Amino acid sequence: MKIVFAGTPANAAQTLRALADSAFEVVAVLTRTDALVGRKKVLTPSAVAETATSLGIPVIKANRVDESVSSQIAATGAELGVIVAYGALLDQAALDSLELGWINLHYSLLPKWRGAAPVQRAIMNGDRETGVTLFQLDRGMDTGPIHLQIPTVIEPTENTAELLVRLTQLGITGLAELLPRIASGLAMPIAQDSALIATLPTADKLSREDARISWHKNSVEIEHQIRALNPEPMAWTTLNDEPFRILEARALGATDWQALSGAELQIGELKLESGRTLVCCGNGSLLELKVVQPAGKKPMSSGDWARGLTDGKRVIYV
Repeated sequence: MKIVFAGTPANAAQTLRALADSAFEVVAVLTRTDALVGRKKVLTPSAVAETATSLGIPVIKANRVDESVSSQIAATGAELGVIVAYGALLDQAALDSLELGWINLHYSLLPKWRGAAPVQRAIMNGDRETGVTLFQLDRGMDTGPIHLQIPTVIEPTENTAELLVRLTQLGITGLAELLPRIASGLAMPIAQDSALIATLPTADKLSREDARISWHKNSVEIEHQIRALNPEPMAWTTLNDEPFRILEARALGATDWQALSGAELQIGELKLESGRTLVCCGNGSLLELKVVQPAGKKPMSSGDWARGLTDGKRVIYV
C-alpha cells in the first residue's frame, strides 16, 4: 500500500520516520511552506520537510490544499493519506484524491477536544485521561468515523512537551496496528456521536492572552495552565512592568497567608519563605515557583532567581 504523509511539526516528523521504516511505501510528503523562525527570522523548512528530504521522499509544500495540490497528490499513485498535525483542513476534492481516503492521527480521545490544541486543552482543563484517536477524515473538524483509540493517563506533573512524547509513541503504535487492517480491507470505522460532539468544547489554538496568568484563580488552575503552555506559548505574568515567564510550578493548596508570613499579603504577591518562592493566589491558595524566565534571560530555577533579588525586593508583586 502506497501512502502520502501530511504533517508539519517535530512529532509528525517522528511519526513519518517510523512509517518510512514500516512495510508500507511513503511515496510523497505534504507539509506547510518554509516559515520564518527565531529572533533573526530565518526561513526554515518544517521538521517534516527536513525528515522527508533526509529519507529521499518527494516533498509538496503548501499551506492549503487547492486543486493544484490535490492533483499533485493524486499523481503520486498513493492509495491512502496519513495526516499528523498538518495544520490545514482538506476540502472534498482532496479527500477524494486518494482511493482509500485519509487517516488522521489526533492526540485526544475524540469526540473530546476536537481542534488544534488538544494536548494543551486537556492539561489546562485538569483532565486525568487522554489518548490518541485514528479516524477517517471527512469535511468536519475531527468528526470522521473512528478506527482506533488508545487511552492513557495524564501524569500529575506532566507538561505538554512530556505528554506529547508519549502520545507520539502511542500514535505510532496505533498506525502499526491499523494500517495492515486498512490494506487488507478489514477496517470498520465507527461513526462519532454527532449529538455528543455538539455538546463538547473544542481545543482552539492558544493565544498569548490565553497564556497570561490571572492570580485570582486558585493555584491548582494556575499550575494546570503553566503545565499546559510549556513549551508553547509559555505561561507569563508581569514583573516590574516586564513579561515574566513561569515554566514550572506546583500548587500547594489553601493556607493561612498571615500565619505563614506574619504580614498582610495580597493576591499576586510573591513571598520568599524557607528557601521557597511562593505566590499568593485566589481562594487562599499558594503556588510554589520552580522554573522561571525573567525578561531577556534564560530559564533558571526560582531559587537562583530569588537569590539575585536585593534586600529591598524580598517581597515583590507579579
